[in-house]
Amino acid sequence: MSQARTFTYQSLPMRVVMGPGVLGRLADEIDSAGLKRVLVLCSPPQQALGEAVAELIGHRAVGVHPHARMHVPVESATAAGDRAAELGADGCVAVGGGSAIGLGKAIALQHDLKIIAVPTTYAGSEMTSVWGLTENSHKRTGKDPRVLPVSVLYDPELTLSLPAAASATSGMNAIAHAVEALYAPDASPVINLMAEEGVRALAVALPAVVANGRDLPARTEAQYGAWLCGACLGATTMSLHHKLCHALGGTLNLPHAETHTVVLPHALAYNQPAAPEAVASLGRALGGTADPATALWDLARHLDAPGSLRELGMEEDDFGHIVEQALASPYANPRQVTAEGISGLLSRAWAGEPPTA
Repeated sequence: MSQARTFTYQSLPMRVVMGPGVLGRLADEIDSAGLKRVLVLCSPPQQALGEAVAELIGHRAVGVHPHARMHVPVESATAAGDRAAELGADGCVAVGGGSAIGLGKAIALQHDLKIIAVPTTYAGSEMTSVWGLTENSHKRTGKDPRVLPVSVLYDPELTLSLPAAASATSGMNAIAHAVEALYAPDASPVINLMAEEGVRALAVALPAVVANGRDLPARTEAQYGAWLCGACLGATTMSLHHKLCHALGGTLNLPHAETHTVVLPHALAYNQPAAPEAVASLGRALGGTADPATALWDLARHLDAPGSLRELGMEEDDFGHIVEQALASPYANPRQVTAEGISGLLSRAWAGEPPTA
């Protein structure tokens, strides 16, 4: 018999409401949270949706702030916090993807306001107490229970207009959360089950979503997978993949989900030799493969997602700085992180080559 299990699992105190049409329950969720005056947050392209949400909740909305930006620049967070204070908001409703939810977290961090999240992508950050702020081309992250949404409404009808390209990269971003959770130092049997199921759901749903964006059952399955993957990220420690993506996003301002999509197969390939149990779980989730890194690479190609950091805007001259950041205060990782290893990983990701260990 193998060695007895030893682990710790801490569930996060939040409420999840999932299903087509649940946006109509938003007012009830606001009331249940004890909120009276909420500021609706969204990015500029989703201003119409933000205004529709404000109209839906009526007197509970004190305004719409349609200025969420990728990677949450400090100045953007400060402006949103000032706006919330000026309007006397006691909470925020973040509608959209990681940019809007990240902005809500920044306000919660500054002003201790409750957040209700209404995701329209598969980013998954709504399920975590992780916050991120970018200042002087450097992205800082941390964990704080104050930034965890008190309620999350997953309504797949809100994702029907999400373009195929954004659906693909957002879903691959979600898969990255589960992949790293499987070899995190604080993983547990509960998280392992959630991670494997989340990856399976997304790997099945994303091709159908990309083929037909109006496929509501596929959209529902993708959102289910994203919820599970996001919850895995919220309960575990991030590793090399997220460290690299934070460096690439904060320093070079590369697009968030696309960067995760490109880096994931390469970071996983790097770690596979040191994480056999994670490889086994991912192999089951991805249809029985012995090489999940290549399977994820193939999935991204099938989804017609970006395949190289070069096409996202990274220059060869950027390598040294990213390697330096990845080695500075490194995240826990199953395989030792070396300058040579990261350089090789980045070189393959930059050129769009298949992943190798």
